[in-house]
Amino acid sequence: MRKIGILLGASVLAITGAALAQDGLPYWAYPVAAPAPAGSPPAPKPDDKIQHHVPGSKASFTEAGTNDRFNIPDWHPAGHAAMPRIIEHGKAPDVMACGYCHLPNGHGRPENAPLAGQPANYLIEQVKEMKEGRRVSSGKMGSVAAMVKIAKAVSPEDLKIAAEYFAKTKYTKWIRVVESDMVPKTEISSHNMLVPVAGAPKEKLGRRIIEMPEDLERTELRDAASGFVAYVPKGSIAKGKALVTSGMGAQPCTDCHGKTLHGDGDVPGLAGRSPSYITRQLYDFQHGTRGGPAADPMKPEVAKLNDESRMAIAAYLASLKP
Repeated sequence: MRKIGILLGASVLAITGAALAQDGLPYWAYPVAAPAPAGSPPAPKPDDKIQHHVPGSKASFTEAGTNDRFNIPDWHPAGHAAMPRIIEHGKAPDVMACGYCHLPNGHGRPENAPLAGQPANYLIEQVKEMKEGRRVSSGKMGSVAAMVKIAKAVSPEDLKIAAEYFAKTKYTKWIRVVESDMVPKTEISSHNMLVPVAGAPKEKLGRRIIEMPEDLERTELRDAASGFVAYVPKGSIAKGKALVTSGMGAQPCTDCHGKTLHGDGDVPGLAGRSPSYITRQLYDFQHGTRGGPAADPMKPEVAKLNDESRMAIAAYLASLKP
């Protein structure tokens, strides 16, 4: 199999945090690929001839097949319930299949939300907030723009079906959290995800969280059985635990999100979720780009957070068992 950067024709740009700081945003939580230089040749079309395989699956898909937003690749059909049509095929032209970005098992990727196991009512409410403009983003990630477009086009009936499917799908361990001083050098792929730079020496982590695929090829083939590793600064998990258990603002997180942080009623679970995603939500709550009834209780909790505390909270929550 060819290296995935070639396999998908994905343009990537090696950058530093300073180069991609979007108005002060942590670039590692809001990764946005730089546009191709003027005059660059167009990316090659996905190959539709060569069949690819992943471990533990009898299925095979071409590169084009793994990039079909209305007929998603399902490498492990036994790993989840039968997918409703809205999950597997969406509704062209404006509602791509939910399982394309969030995967058939709902575990998602760093650039989007992990939906598996979250309350159906909560998921429905969030899509409505996007549709009505109360939930946007502080950054310019394409995944957010795509979801807002879907939120405006999806029918209430399909939204309910999708939310109930993901709510019943079990969220399992998906992210390995490692405290470290040094990390692989990364770049931002055209899918707005941090990926390793082949052959590059390690670099200092500094005050970042670097969440990247365990196996880049499998991730780019949308293998829902291949997860992620998140490198976090040494000591950040303990700092995050202290903040979460003592309360970031008015009260401990467990008061609303459950004693084990796996959710309570219609309040979402936090344990084991993507630290990149958690960081974005804390930032968006604090800066008013995520609003609505579900966001209001979070505002006093995040009011005094800084970059370091957000990072520590995300590291701790991601390290917990789902």
